[in-house]
Amino acid sequence: MKMSTESAASTAKKMAPAAKKSVRVAVGVIENTQGEIFICRRHANQHQAHKWEFPGGKVESGETEEQALARELAEEVGITVLASEPFMQIEHDYGDKQVTLAIHKVTGFSGEPHGLEGQPCRWVAVSELEQYDFPEANGPIVAKLREG
Repeated sequence: MKMSTESAASTAKKMAPAAKKSVRVAVGVIENTQGEIFICRRHANQHQAHKWEFPGGKVESGETEEQALARELAEEVGITVLASEPFMQIEHDYGDKQVTLAIHKVTGFSGEPHGLEGQPCRWVAVSELEQYDFPEANGPIVAKLREG
């Protein structure tokens, strides 16, 4: 039995893998005057559940990384960013999702960061960061912080 060109194309289209979701994320490495870094634990219903992370979130359409960072840190941990600088950028493929992390070191902020979404958060010495279970994409951030 011969397939028509139309049905063969239709079958090929159905068999083609779905486009992988790509997400750009603004991440804040928040540092206090003692040199400690603020981290939070992800909720059970989130991608990479129960892992620790540097706070931040998705860059929305029309936002710059800095605008997204300021918005996300206000919503997630209740601070106003006063000073930040680009720290590094990481691209990571989780299999189900491709993420680009635009990491900024936040050195000036007002307010005391805390988990506004009910997530556990804490200040951690840089030397202790490796004791926490972070998503794989965060490994280079921890490594760069440890290098000083």
